[in-house]
Amino acid sequence: MVDGVELRHLRYFLAVAEELHFGRAAARLHIAQPALTQQIQRLETLLGGRLLDRTSRSVALTPAGAVLRERAAAILGHAARDLDEVTRIGQGSQGRLYLGFVPSVLPLEPLRGVREFRERYPLVQVELVEGFTTRLMEQLGHGALDTAIVRDPDPQPGIHTAPLVTEPYMAVLPADHPYAGRDSVTGGELGDQPFVFFPRAAGGRAHDRNLAPLHEAGQRPRVVQEGTTWTTILYLVAQGLGVTIAPRSATFTAPDSVRVLPLTGTSSDTTIYVATRADDDRALIRNFLALLPGHSGSRAVN
Repeated sequence: MVDGVELRHLRYFLAVAEELHFGRAAARLHIAQPALTQQIQRLETLLGGRLLDRTSRSVALTPAGAVLRERAAAILGHAARDLDEVTRIGQGSQGRLYLGFVPSVLPLEPLRGVREFRERYPLVQVELVEGFTTRLMEQLGHGALDTAIVRDPDPQPGIHTAPLVTEPYMAVLPADHPYAGRDSVTGGELGDQPFVFFPRAAGGRAHDRNLAPLHEAGQRPRVVQEGTTWTTILYLVAQGLGVTIAPRSATFTAPDSVRVLPLTGTSSDTTIYVATRADDDRALIRNFLALLPGHSGSRAVN
């Protein structure tokens, strides 16, 4: 745009070009007619040519004025749309949200908040990223994710976490296991069994909490097979490769060929958290957290 030309100049000119009468245009703009005349003259000076042919009885567009009438409407329309978009982004109702999650939260409430968020803010594109807790926390810290729903994350500087859901652990055995017919089992009773489990690299704190029922009984697990998801682990258990201890929600989709038993003699449990960067106070994040089931609105920094 030519230096000095402002959107108000275009708005004033467009009113005159549409009314072809300075008095009516001034009334429409709620300004005095002399002020309007002065602004149109200023615009003509900035653009270096006449835009209007004025007589005591009529106002007509010059060829340059006819072109500007068309372009001014387009420019003002684009400006309004662009500024509206900026406003929506500032209010968190438009943009893109990168949300990480661990697969074991799928049966629980937190991810159901994504649907409500999408319905409430249809102009926000939500990108879901699946992964281990450790990897998701790394991506969050590097800015590749905006927020993450994780299980028992290790503390990380600059990352806020807030608890969403706490649940117990369950023992998962092959259907033909000697303990399969029991009502419950203790961690100590599983201590000498071959274990199918996830690698420690997936999350050190989650790994330790998950095996706490054994450690509390003075037992050390003998891991004979690792799996990268709970679905894989449960199906390996179903094939008789070993037993495992899993969060209750992770067992909701267990195959019929396993037996899921309550664990007794332990106070260990597991918690799902929502994690965000400490310095990220965007409205987009606040809007998402407000609709996240179980979120209290407060955040704790590690």
